[in-house]
Amino acid sequence: MLSNIFQYEFLQNAFISGVIIGLIAPLLGVYVVVRRLSLIADALSHVTLAGIAASLLLEKKFSGFSGLNPVYLGMGFSVTGAVLIEKLRTVYKHYQELAIPIILSSGVGISVIFISLADGFNTDLFSYLFGSVSAVTRTDMWVIVLIALFVLAVIFLLYKELFLLSFDEEHAKASGIKAKWLHLIFILTVALVIASSMRIVGILLVSSLMTLPVAASIRIAKGFKQTIFFSVLFGELSVIIGLYLAYYLDLAPGGTIVVLSVLILIITIIATKFKKAH
Repeated sequence: MLSNIFQYEFLQNAFISGVIIGLIAPLLGVYVVVRRLSLIADALSHVTLAGIAASLLLEKKFSGFSGLNPVYLGMGFSVTGAVLIEKLRTVYKHYQELAIPIILSSGVGISVIFISLADGFNTDLFSYLFGSVSAVTRTDMWVIVLIALFVLAVIFLLYKELFLLSFDEEHAKASGIKAKWLHLIFILTVALVIASSMRIVGILLVSSLMTLPVAASIRIAKGFKQTIFFSVLFGELSVIIGLYLAYYLDLAPGGTIVVLSVLILIITIIATKFKKAH
């Protein structure tokens, strides 16, 4: 595969995009898990699916939309879903977790309607659902690079504020941190990462890359920064090895990456139990 990367552009696109996603998805996933918002990735991924289905429907029904990249409309839907989750969290102040299943259900319902209007599934939609190495274009890769730069800038500039907000929201507010705006920035960042990751991992599996490496790192890390380090490490291992195996064994890249993430999680659980027993 290494030698073929230099020959084929689609492999370069997939490999570079995969490595970047292996960095930013678990990086944000640490904050998502700590804030007990693990299901938010599932909700936004299903909203993204609605955007993808809408884009494919427009392309099929109207010739003027034939050149539209479904990723852009998917991102638009994902960002809209993120904003609506924040709005609903303020509506249900004592039951904020309700916002996530409301948006998730809405995303699924809208997706099913758009898919049925487009006369069912097609090859393009399957590649978005489960990921496809050959489907990653150079444009997709550059979009992922730009989103990664934005994510890294947000984490670097707002590290202290996001840390306080994740562990003690009341203290963060008392310290003068504008929690409402930070929530919004954070959830918009998550929405962009989910929408950009779907080409490699697939819409239905992208939430796994945000949570499974974090779940594994929590078992062995001794602090927040160590959790971030191990999450990114496990994410990169899953993506790189997953893409390698998917290429040679002709497997779906998204499923392969997720299964490797699960194996890493199982290994860390067994290793920590073994260590405690001795």
